[in-house]
Amino acid sequence: MSASSLAAPAPTDRRDSLIDFPSLFPIKVMGLHCAALEPAIIEIAQRWDPLFDTARIERRPSSGGKYMGLTITITATSRAQLDDLYRAFTTHPLVKVVL
Repeated sequence: MSASSLAAPAPTDRRDSLIDFPSLFPIKVMGLHCAALEPAIIEIAQRWDPLFDTARIERRPSSGGKYMGLTITITATSRAQLDDLYRAFTTHPLVKVVL
């Protein structure tokens, strides 16, 4: 066996993501339970996924009612799209956690 066959793959052979694009990708967003949260999440989601289906939003209020958990499913088309989407969610003032 030659040394070249033991070498690590070239950077161009490496995958940047374990996700196959495009694919449906669920994102959980937890924020303050208020009337402005869901419209804000929808606006951000539609900015990166124009075909985002608002009918698929799952809502779960916290036991104390102070927070609302929203699970949205977007069509992920690239790692850059997901990075931008997560950055937009995490910087929104009503959002506390994004998973």
